[in-house]
Amino acid sequence: MRKTTLLFATALVMMSCGGKNEPSMAEMEEKADSVAADTVKTEVDAVTSATNVANSPTFNGLISVAPNRFATVSLTIGGRIHSLNVMSGKAVARGQVIATLDNPEFIELQQTYLESKAQLEYLEKEYLRQKTLGQGEATSQKRVEESRADYLSMKSRTEAAATRLKALGISPSSVCTNGIRPYLPVVAPIGGFVGNLSVNLGKYVEAGMPICDVVNKSNPMLELTVYEKDIALMKVGDKLQFRVNGLGKSTFAATIVSIDQAVDKKDYSIKVYAKVSETNPQFRPGMYVRAKIAGRKNI
Repeated sequence: MRKTTLLFATALVMMSCGGKNEPSMAEMEEKADSVAADTVKTEVDAVTSATNVANSPTFNGLISVAPNRFATVSLTIGGRIHSLNVMSGKAVARGQVIATLDNPEFIELQQTYLESKAQLEYLEKEYLRQKTLGQGEATSQKRVEESRADYLSMKSRTEAAATRLKALGISPSSVCTNGIRPYLPVVAPIGGFVGNLSVNLGKYVEAGMPICDVVNKSNPMLELTVYEKDIALMKVGDKLQFRVNGLGKSTFAATIVSIDQAVDKKDYSIKVYAKVSETNPQFRPGMYVRAKIAGRKNI
């Protein structure tokens, strides 16, 4: 049908041009075939052009940090805040004192440790003495066993006190060297920036209550939300390009390092984590980002 229409149109055009030599039927068919071929080629090119547009889905998410670079500061005992040395946004080093806590139990714990340690040294010597006497039959075996029981009991008490001190971040040897401290120092477990500070001078803090967070921004990550239909596009090791809300059109790079295996039941999405290639001092956890697989158009 297409060829017949083109043949008729070709004939009309050639007849309208006038001329003494009218074209033969074979010439008109050849001309129609050429026009048809050009038309088909144009249509195929158009379809090819439409189907070759790069697939460029974007993925929304946030800047975050690895779990080992985000610490919540809390204690295993309660107490009153005696001093506070930081405020939100301030940089701190690992081991730096953030605050000090006033708690009589802390003083009693140090006293218990020192007394137990002194008693342990005496009971150890007594047990060794009784053991020697027992070998020479200068004392009864019962006395040796009693001495041994006293020694082991005090050893257990001393070790328990030392363990509790370590749990509070206090070295037992420092208590022996420097004596009893009146206030418990609260130190930063990692270096970073203080955030979510929830205490003030004189406030009583319950055991386990968070005092603040410390965030290390030196190696930021992306936490992207990817829906089921696009998850096949994401693979560990793939390169990403992303932009950060509030930083204009600047483009940054990241590499996928982990993909969640569980699908969110609410929106059927999966979390994908990527390590940022080059950090930026303006990056802050919680900033909104828009990312795409590197090499594809449009972010």
